[in-house]
Amino acid sequence: MTTPTSSTQGFLPGLPVGVFRIHRGELIAVAIIGIVLGVIALLWPGVSLLTVAVIFGSYLIASGIFRITAAFVADGLTTGLRWLTGIMGLLVIVAGVICLANPFQSLIVLAFVIGIGWIAEGIVDVMSGVRGVITPRWLGFVSGIVSILAGIATFLLPAFALVTFVIFGAVLLIVVSVTTLLTLPRKRKDEHVTA
Repeated sequence: MTTPTSSTQGFLPGLPVGVFRIHRGELIAVAIIGIVLGVIALLWPGVSLLTVAVIFGSYLIASGIFRITAAFVADGLTTGLRWLTGIMGLLVIVAGVICLANPFQSLIVLAFVIGIGWIAEGIVDVMSGVRGVITPRWLGFVSGIVSILAGIATFLLPAFALVTFVIFGAVLLIVVSVTTLLTLPRKRKDEHVTA
């Protein structure tokens, strides 16, 4: 039987050496997958966007089916809530089918939703600056104006905004994955296993 030495226990208290090795292996695998996915997204942003659209459409269909099922089997729902849940589920399924039928169009709609969110957030930041909720006030104004401009840019160039999101996300994925590999828990030279 093997027992961990104090150096391993110092990093992961109470875990056997085998668990430490498995955890380290999982981190390495996830980091490598992250790097590969990041590179794929950088090289083929259009394919990455198509994949996101297909996953989003599939998610909507699954969510709609769940809502319809809940309308039939959930306890404690009134008749009105059952109908509302069922109709909402049907509408969500229709939205999912539309997303799958025309994935790039659904991504444009997603870009518009993001743009609306940024504009709304920008207005809130500007109002917070006006009311003095954010200190220093100029930070609220700057943050709000940048958010509003980003939202307007997303409306004017939705396809460009989506590709930019993918590229930015891919770069972040690669950076986080490389950082994970560089900061993995290392075996110490004095670590040994006793029998």
